[in-house]
Amino acid sequence: MTRQIRTSPAACDQSLHQAYDTALLDLDGVVYAGGRAIGHAVESLAAARADGMHLAYVTNNALRTPEAVAEHLGELGIPTDAAEVITSAQAVARLIAEQVEPGSKVLVIGGEGLRVALRERGLVPVESADEDGLAAVVQGYGGPDLAWGRFAEASYAINRGVPWYASNTDLTIPGGRGIAPGNGAAVEVVRIATGAEPQVAGKPLPPMHRETVLRTGAKRPLVVGDRLDTDIEGAFNGEVDSLLVLTGVTDAEQLLRAEPRHRPTYVDRDLRGLLAGQPEVVPAAEGFRCGGWTAVALNNGVLELREDDGEGGESGVSGDGGTGLDPLDGLRALCAAAWTAAAEDVCTLDAAKALARLGLQ
Repeated sequence: MTRQIRTSPAACDQSLHQAYDTALLDLDGVVYAGGRAIGHAVESLAAARADGMHLAYVTNNALRTPEAVAEHLGELGIPTDAAEVITSAQAVARLIAEQVEPGSKVLVIGGEGLRVALRERGLVPVESADEDGLAAVVQGYGGPDLAWGRFAEASYAINRGVPWYASNTDLTIPGGRGIAPGNGAAVEVVRIATGAEPQVAGKPLPPMHRETVLRTGAKRPLVVGDRLDTDIEGAFNGEVDSLLVLTGVTDAEQLLRAEPRHRPTYVDRDLRGLLAGQPEVVPAAEGFRCGGWTAVALNNGVLELREDDGEGGESGVSGDGGTGLDPLDGLRALCAAAWTAAAEDVCTLDAAKALARLGLQ
């Protein structure tokens, strides 16, 4: 069956934390940035939990154990049990365990998070490619201090025919000082040396979604993230709804240009969006209207944004954004116009002026 292409953000009459039983939250760019809590995250998550929503924290970072992540969240003022943290290390450990014998030796290229996850699955982490009976090589983010020789160790084993697995392939990872190479960059090093391709478990691929659902028992989950190519695509692959928050790597222009698998169900500023409903985007005479804004795809290749005149009509393009209208509603209308115009492709319309009016350029 062909999946319907999303051409507009969806509406929700209920607050999202009441409409969904579990929030599957990405961490960096959603809950914290550079180790510090993002604005409104702590109080929003506390309110959602207090009203009955289950919270789970889902990360592609395989370096830290769930216990370490939970401890960090607690220090930020977000009480968290280790069982509420799901990592790509856990997902890849399950993937390996399904394909090798119990008690098998696995060469670890990465950090403690991988070793703990492998032991949880009854596997034996080892450090040398020369181990007898080596069943697999697993590679995950090892932090900035991971020695270059570890990539050589992986290459030796893989070139001998040992199956290769990777926790994730994110090329970059954000940190307090900026953007650094992620596990995907390290995977490329080993790929160049071996010509091999790993089996990958992390977002946006199905093993990570399966791991999350198995561990949380979610019946109606909502994926919450800041990245189109991992969080939102992962929700698309898992056929569940998603909320994009604009506190991380994705900006408004990238959202307008999203291909179908990267289009979220909902979009909001930050985690306060969990505690609110989502407005309807409706077709207008020429375009799409949301909350007093109308977005129109013009024939000259421009996305135009117009203000409602208060009587159901449009007052044109004049105005400086100080109208009392919500800029997020303008963005939602622009998404509908852009995604409808693009259909199965990527929108190429010029939205610079419209986004500047919203203060979202």
